[in-house]
Amino acid sequence: MPPVLSKLYRFSCTYGCKKRVFRSSGGLQQHINCVHAELSSDSENEENLRTTVHLHPHLTGTPVDKDGKPLPKHARPALLPTETAHMPLNPWAPFNSRLEFDFAYHHYVDRKSPKSAINTGLDLWLAAKLDALKSDKCEPLPWANAEGVYATIDQIQEGVAPFHTVYFQYKGPLLTHPPAWMTTKFELCVRDARQVLPPYQQYDSKNERVFSNLMSGNWPWREATKIHSNDPSTDGAMLVPVVSGLNKTTVSVATGSQEYHPFYISLGNLSNAACRGHVDSVIPVAFLPIPKETEKRKDYQRFARQLYHECIAYIFSPLRAGMTTPEIVQCPDGHLRRAVYSIGPVIADYPEQVWLSGIVQGWCPKCLACPENLDDPSARRRTHEKTDFAINTYSPTEIWERFRIRDDVVPFTHHFPQADIHELMAPDLLHQLIKGTFKDHIVTWVNEYIHANHPEARALEIIQDIDRRISGVPTFPGLRRFKDGRDFNQWTGDDSKALMKVYIAAIAEYVPERMVQCLAVFMNICYILRRNAISASALTEATAEREKFHELRSVFVEEGSRQHTSLPRQHALSHFIPAVQNFGSPNGLCSSITESRHITAVKEPWRQSNRFNALPQMLTIIVQRMLEGTTAWYTAMQMSASFLDAPAGGEEHGGDTEAGDSEVEMEEDWRLDDVGPVQGPCLAPSVKLSQTRERLENYPRELNELAAAIQEPQFVDAFLQYLHEQRHPTTPIPDPIQQYLSFSGRIYVHHSAVARFFAPSDACGSGGMQRKTIRCNRYWKGGVRRDTILVSQSDEPGMYGMIVARLRLLFEFCALVQWFPTQGEEPDPLTGLWKVAPEEEGGVAPLQVISLSTIVRGVHLLPVYGKGRLPESYCYTTALDKFQEYYVNSFIDHHAHELLVV
Repeated sequence: MPPVLSKLYRFSCTYGCKKRVFRSSGGLQQHINCVHAELSSDSENEENLRTTVHLHPHLTGTPVDKDGKPLPKHARPALLPTETAHMPLNPWAPFNSRLEFDFAYHHYVDRKSPKSAINTGLDLWLAAKLDALKSDKCEPLPWANAEGVYATIDQIQEGVAPFHTVYFQYKGPLLTHPPAWMTTKFELCVRDARQVLPPYQQYDSKNERVFSNLMSGNWPWREATKIHSNDPSTDGAMLVPVVSGLNKTTVSVATGSQEYHPFYISLGNLSNAACRGHVDSVIPVAFLPIPKETEKRKDYQRFARQLYHECIAYIFSPLRAGMTTPEIVQCPDGHLRRAVYSIGPVIADYPEQVWLSGIVQGWCPKCLACPENLDDPSARRRTHEKTDFAINTYSPTEIWERFRIRDDVVPFTHHFPQADIHELMAPDLLHQLIKGTFKDHIVTWVNEYIHANHPEARALEIIQDIDRRISGVPTFPGLRRFKDGRDFNQWTGDDSKALMKVYIAAIAEYVPERMVQCLAVFMNICYILRRNAISASALTEATAEREKFHELRSVFVEEGSRQHTSLPRQHALSHFIPAVQNFGSPNGLCSSITESRHITAVKEPWRQSNRFNALPQMLTIIVQRMLEGTTAWYTAMQMSASFLDAPAGGEEHGGDTEAGDSEVEMEEDWRLDDVGPVQGPCLAPSVKLSQTRERLENYPRELNELAAAIQEPQFVDAFLQYLHEQRHPTTPIPDPIQQYLSFSGRIYVHHSAVARFFAPSDACGSGGMQRKTIRCNRYWKGGVRRDTILVSQSDEPGMYGMIVARLRLLFEFCALVQWFPTQGEEPDPLTGLWKVAPEEEGGVAPLQVISLSTIVRGVHLLPVYGKGRLPESYCYTTALDKFQEYYVNSFIDHHAHELLVV
């Protein structure tokens, strides 16, 4: 066996699979998660834990053969189609080997290296060859320089869905001296839109309806019923909704900016977690040629909108035939099924919604409410039928004045069966709630209130102190710290989400109580709607909170911040509840998915282009990105294929498994960011210490010496009391404890632990799991970091069954903590957050040792700042030591909100 393979294969399964050996602890852990996983309990009530699914009775996605005839139950899937007979002998062509391909991939895709770096890499590669062969003849490198690398890359085939260009041009009457737009050919760069799961209804263990993925909503069920009613031969077919998303993005350049309008599609059969994975589940299918509105001529504006809809209709045209006649397709499980396509929800910001629905700015694209009273409960829904009736019945002037409809624009959905753009407009969490209602409205209105009710100097002083409060909150995994407050120019969606987590405590005492209550109610609505799975009772709660929000937001009008609150983005909140019932959780249809795709589909390809006529170069770059893997592993496999094909023996290759596991586990779990996804299935919540024990010179192993080293004299008694409770739980603890009990063993200190829990609404792995690091470190970046945690005390829900504690020491299986008991029996009526305070007796904080198994997760505390300015000497690193009371921040993430809010 080659020596390189003895290093690659050394991790054997310790659960009885003695012949299973893996290259790394990551591979071993993935095997354990899949085969020997401890399944999660139903304590986490999100997603589909202990749920019942009712499938649609007709469009069931039944597997078929190549002729479309249903297969018998449990039949094996057909073999995946292969092009082996037509493939070249070299699978890496136009490269000669995997090594050449990975060299080009590393520099061109991963590193985006300039020519000088590529030339340096080639020089080092040649030097390595010469050093290996010494005086022997050395084979030449595949390329002489970077130009050779680029030439080979350009020979790569563009795959099964290359981009092609379609031209659109104005066909109306020409003026005597026509402007440029009348004669210009506009280019639509597009690729084929064709490239499983039937509709279902999901119920939890209480028989309560749950809305999660798109296919669990009412709209797919109605769509499937409608398709089967129109054509009973579709029985057993599979509904494939095509979700689309579009919004423009700008690439900044030295002399201005370049706008691109990418158009994305995704299959509605995918889960929300897959859609939010920010990978290839969302595909750039076209770049729309949207001319800039530099002219105010009505004929120009009409042409621009018509061009917009004609381009989108052309993108969907390959699917039109499959919307009425089922098309046999092969699914990822290998089975053939008859697919019926349907235009699904459309993800777009409000300006794009106005263009898509053919209405006037300021009006609602989903209902006929007037701009002066958008939240009119009697407003009727818009439909294609009503629009067509109005156009055929009323004059253009009446259509404009009564309905604000553009009668000269035909929405693209008119070209396709059963599609209604007013129904398909998806709710947008990012632009309508987070950036719209919260950041652009509430935050702005609060500042306007402060300016309107205080002298200018005092107003600026208050706003500056609010910014200091925002920058001074304690650290927490995944929480962005605003070093200078929220007063900066370039805002992103992530910035708005981060501000939401800390804003409510910052403005308390500076604005009227009703403003704080208004913000708290809105935050509750937002966090309910951002869940990955929303129950019927949660929707009822969100509806009640929405009514409170509409009542409380009048305070901004009463205090002079606003003249009215009838705004399209806030009005969209009224359509969220029925949208959840129709399309499932909005978390899977948020424009943050498409905006994050801008990075790989627009910005990175643009940077790799030469900036001149960049779009064709960008399209080539998009389709040339492919394949992952390690070159060394592949080369080792080629060196000893016979070894890799034989069963590996656990005894032979598992000698140093324990050491290797420790090293790689630390590499994967403890050197990454403090928050992130956990790959693998849904597991039981857990808290595990880091693999690394801290040094003996910093933390003695003997109990009394350790207590002296960390300057915690209570630690000895607290630890002995813990041991007594574990051994004699029903016996009172003697006093003094040190006279009755002693401990002579070793104590190993750790600086961190990781809490893993089920949180599919946050950044999580494919199984919905997330990890967050909990730290207790006396040497943290020159200071001391002692995080706060939630400790379970009973089975009661929320904070009624938990208590907040602050870590003072983490050691083997245990933690030394200081308690932060709740203040009162209910949450604070102003903010809706629980208040806690550090426990003290005679000016001393009593400490206690608890089991690591009682820790639920880390928790974030917001200071109750009270009245008055923060002192200039205040620093966020000491925030947990400076205040008498704190809010338990249930808005720090979705998991905390659902865990704490009852």
